[in-house]
Amino acid sequence: MAKMYIMGNYTEKAFQGFLKDPNSDRKAVVEKLVKGVGGTLHTMDIVRGSYDFCVVADLPSFDDFAAVKLVVESTGAVKNLSALEAIDFAKATTKASKMSYKAPGQ
Repeated sequence: MAKMYIMGNYTEKAFQGFLKDPNSDRKAVVEKLVKGVGGTLHTMDIVRGSYDFCVVADLPSFDDFAAVKLVVESTGAVKNLSALEAIDFAKATTKASKMSYKAPGQ
């Protein structure tokens, strides 16, 4: 499983839907999508800043995120769906410590 931080923006179409049904439970919809690809939803928050929401979920693979992105963005209600995948930093630094690289001019 890959822990992912997924951010995105709602479109005007989504905002119109929220005004029509202000009690729409988007977290339940997102949880269903995540479970549909074999994942687990941890949190979903509406946030201030460059993105409108942030989802933290465990997904089987980045391909599963890509499938969710295709389905969600095809509705026209969400755009800029992006994912950051958590990594094992100790594992990465251990591998890096065994590598060598020369910068240009060295």
